[in-house]
Amino acid sequence: MAFATSAIPATPASEQPQTIATLRHGDEVDGVFACTRKERQIARTGSSYLTIELRDRTGAILARAFRGADVLAGRFERGELVRVRGRVERFREALQVEVEAIARAEGEDADPARFLPVAYRDLDELEGFLEHLAREVYDPGLKALLERLLGDQPLRAEIRRAPCSVPGSGGAARPSVGHHAYLGGLLEHTVAVATMALELCTLHPRLDRDLLLSAAIVHDLGKTREFSYGAEIERSREGRLLGHVELGLRLIAGHLPPALEHECRLALEHCVILHHGAEAAAGQRFASAEALALHRLNALDAQVKGAFERGAAGSGA
Repeated sequence: MAFATSAIPATPASEQPQTIATLRHGDEVDGVFACTRKERQIARTGSSYLTIELRDRTGAILARAFRGADVLAGRFERGELVRVRGRVERFREALQVEVEAIARAEGEDADPARFLPVAYRDLDELEGFLEHLAREVYDPGLKALLERLLGDQPLRAEIRRAPCSVPGSGGAARPSVGHHAYLGGLLEHTVAVATMALELCTLHPRLDRDLLLSAAIVHDLGKTREFSYGAEIERSREGRLLGHVELGLRLIAGHLPPALEHECRLALEHCVILHHGAEAAAGQRFASAEALALHRLNALDAQVKGAFERGAAGSGA
């Protein structure tokens, strides 16, 4: 069956979306999936066909398009969400989808949150904790800065959505990365670090409480610009070229209130720049106890969470 246009009508919203885990031999496929592989190949007959990997939260399945492969290939790219029509067949004892039509998903169908890993914790609850922590800052300049940042609704939505890293990154060689690698991870991590900062100030009252708490809240803001979302979480062009520290400094600069004194701004920026340690900050030294504290708290939450995510907790690793 040929399709004259690149658009494929959406399945009615009242119908339950198909999942890969429930597909069986002979099933008709009509749904939206993440495309994580796309290869143009040549059959023994000399004709071209497409090999595609489709994925959702329940699993993955190979799909092949034998008719009109070159035309279909122009309708989507690897890393996008795609609407697929076809039929499940058995090939060499494995299920695969014989594709009749495939095109880039559009509108409500193209919601990455349906396909990407998400935080287990309730995001509304985490946002409430973040607001509570921000209200614990009393310095006029820092308080005004946080109000501007958290009052920026598009930025607030990105704080809620962003992860802390790309799934699968990190590893034993770099235990401080590869953590909170799911949607909502940034919000979860920020609340954890800021909560620990508040507790640390109780144990060490000489710390500048407003500075450390503010720095904990804003230290990873650049991650709201570091990633892009489609079939997978990937680093954005901004993220690859600049990194989240520089992107975070730019966000802070774009929301500066008149009440924030210059020296206070410098102290806050210093904390942000050094939150991954002196080696990661071109060899700069810690100039304040607050910057050192933020670095340690950030690493603690990242490493503990990373251990849980890699299954190392409780194993002595």
